[in-house]
Amino acid sequence: MRRSFLALAVTLVGLGASIASLVDYLGAAPTFCAESGCATIRASAWAHPLGIPMPIFGIAFFAAMTALAFVSRPRLRLALAIGGGLWALALVGLQAFVLDAWCKLCMIADPAAIALAGLVVAGARTVRFTFARALIALPFAALPLAFALLATRPHADPPHAGTPDIIAREQVPGVVTIVEFVDFECPFCRALAPKLQAAIDHAPAPVRVVRKMVPLAQHPHAKDAALAWCCADAQGHGDEMAAALFAAEPDTLTPEGCEQLALQVHCDRERYRQTIADPSLHDRLATDLADAKAAGVRGFPTVFIGDQRISGANHEPADLVAAIARARR
Repeated sequence: MRRSFLALAVTLVGLGASIASLVDYLGAAPTFCAESGCATIRASAWAHPLGIPMPIFGIAFFAAMTALAFVSRPRLRLALAIGGGLWALALVGLQAFVLDAWCKLCMIADPAAIALAGLVVAGARTVRFTFARALIALPFAALPLAFALLATRPHADPPHAGTPDIIAREQVPGVVTIVEFVDFECPFCRALAPKLQAAIDHAPAPVRVVRKMVPLAQHPHAKDAALAWCCADAQGHGDEMAAALFAAEPDTLTPEGCEQLALQVHCDRERYRQTIADPSLHDRLATDLADAKAAGVRGFPTVFIGDQRISGANHEPADLVAAIARARR
């Protein structure tokens, strides 16, 4: 019987986490999980299979398992539990090996589904419903909500108190500084780039952009693109080169393809080739990577507008313009 109650408790925890996640998916701004990993996952193509927000599938699964906790349908319950557990394992693998980002609400719901599958396979039975037992079980559903609320509670510190040192050092009086951590092959960085440029074009204050190259290992052409941008930036064509790299097809960002883009933005060929052959250029990438780690970058895209961290691609130009206006004050 203890195993059965534990299975019910785990089910309710997973249900609560899925509901909290759906609130973040549907809201204009995240309520429970505003961290970069959460934003990266919400912005990914995997977040809306068939156009349906992923948390809806979690809610449906855990709601069905909650009902089956009180109804004697052992075969159906076992099949659904195993299927849900395997799906949750696949989602954990997706975060680890494809998206390279972690959502804390997913890491409540997915392990809950895996644990539930184990408990049902181990023999967790149905629970006879009584009002007293319901009162004991229901608080478990509030645990992920309470955790998320405490984790995302606004800080009472001054605006710049939590600004990473590397970001604070880039600030220039009288100008709004945007620090952008870039992987030119990252689909989410590519999704945010035109929105950010539109915001810069309509900015209510002078803006300077500082780009730091953080090419991810799973993107085969990201490092070539990063090196090419550094070469173009050394010739004063960083903005034009960034736009060209973001606009190009990812599979064309080869060394040869990047050189052609550099020529299109009016870089000198010989100077470009001399710069890209310089071994010290790789030190620049290492420094930018260290800066990303120091700034607490855990997912992409991550942009700092003044001291404001902007994570994920699901931001409209108007939101970014508003962030620039706040940074101006």
